[in-house]
Amino acid sequence: MPRLPRSTQAERWTRPRVLTLFLALALLALPFADLSLGSHDAGAALARMLSGFIRPDFTAVEQIGRAIWLTVAFAVAGVAAGASAGLVLAPFYHLRGVRWLCIALRSVHELFWALMLMQVMGIAPMTGVLAIALPYAGIFAKVFSEQLDEADPRPAQVLPKGTDALSRFLYARAPLALAVMKHYTLYRLECGMRASAVLGFVGLPTLGFQLDSFFRLGDYGAASAIMICYVVLIASIRLWMRPVLAPLWLLASVVTLTLIQSPPMGSGALMRFLTQDIVPAPLRDGWDGAALWDWLKPLLLSEALPGIIATVLVAQIALALTGALAFAGFGLIVPRVTSRFGRMVGHLGLVILRSFPEYMLAYLFLQIFGPSMLPAILALALHNGAIIAHLLGREGEEIVPSLRRDAPRGLTLWSWELAPRLSGPFIALCLYRWEIILRETAVMGLLGIATLGFYIDSALAELRLDRALVLLIATGLLTAAVDRISRGLRRRTSLGEPRRYRDECC
Repeated sequence: MPRLPRSTQAERWTRPRVLTLFLALALLALPFADLSLGSHDAGAALARMLSGFIRPDFTAVEQIGRAIWLTVAFAVAGVAAGASAGLVLAPFYHLRGVRWLCIALRSVHELFWALMLMQVMGIAPMTGVLAIALPYAGIFAKVFSEQLDEADPRPAQVLPKGTDALSRFLYARAPLALAVMKHYTLYRLECGMRASAVLGFVGLPTLGFQLDSFFRLGDYGAASAIMICYVVLIASIRLWMRPVLAPLWLLASVVTLTLIQSPPMGSGALMRFLTQDIVPAPLRDGWDGAALWDWLKPLLLSEALPGIIATVLVAQIALALTGALAFAGFGLIVPRVTSRFGRMVGHLGLVILRSFPEYMLAYLFLQIFGPSMLPAILALALHNGAIIAHLLGREGEEIVPSLRRDAPRGLTLWSWELAPRLSGPFIALCLYRWEIILRETAVMGLLGIATLGFYIDSALAELRLDRALVLLIATGLLTAAVDRISRGLRRRTSLGEPRRYRDECC
């Protein structure tokens, strides 16, 4: 059979067909997903939580204040370290070895990095900083590389022929990309704040630790105070984090983290971790291929494969629900679609949902609905749907001023003008978030949901670090595969690589 020309192949992947494909995958996944409430009384649990939430208790000011500052300190130090490493790697990102290193770093979630690093350093400040810095180094390297490539090449072309590569980079390329790099670093700091808070759920003294403690005690008033402080902290980040003050914030963060007493680490802990703990058990005394396969096969069949299937099921349903919420909700913040009051309420709702990390939302829903896939799906859909709705709303705000004064308003404007014109950006944003949704789905296993994180957490609890490493590799390969498919679909549907989406979705 003759091969179809490239243009004909691309026509197969029209935007409606991509949407239909993902909706079909979500519908196929529904019968296999565990969405049950079990014997959990969701109504009673929700009533107890709401009764505490409407009466926030700020009496534990000292505990909350310390947790807020440590959340900021871990985020600032981790993002600064990640950005510095990413800036060093960015000029070499075109090299295959560097590119694959960055992919490996960013495909592992911050919580997984923290759990692995704890096996060597314990619950120490360096554990939290590195847990944020390592994946962010891979992300920064990718984005900084693309921003440098997009800089105007003409200044570098007019330099003398004998100018060395370092001088060309420092004087002709880097200054042109500095503004967009600063903007992206500030956005990534907001993400780092969310990551820093979530690290509290594995023992680091950030807001997540306090939230978990108050929930375990049933003190929902104090938990409400924690969440209010957290939302205010995230929403005001552009007010208190100014570029001119960044060195002072970094200095204060480093000093604070240095003063925290760390558990002693044995001199041979790192070497034992690298040469013994993460080496597959059958290979610790020498190479034995048959024994390695006998050890690896049941691990892949009984843990990796079920974990991958559950991860994909949750991610696909969450992606479809994300798209539905985003497409239905972006008009809430667009002028002339809603009233002034409705626009204000819409902005507030999106800010709150964007501020809370998926893991924290899933933890809250777990208290209401009990252990199933439902808390993870709702958390992923609400957080990512709010992000996409916010970005689409910004696009819509730019479109509305160009319309005639007698143009329609409300639902008519949304359905006949904005929705058709924003369909391309909508699909692009969903494809960008797909990889992130899958990555976050894997880590939901730490809450007891049977995704890959559940099996990783079990292996770490049993101190079987070699098994945990294999499962982490499976997580990274799955994330990389989805990223590759996503990029292919964006290319085939002519969605391109607009920087305004890339920089706020990576």
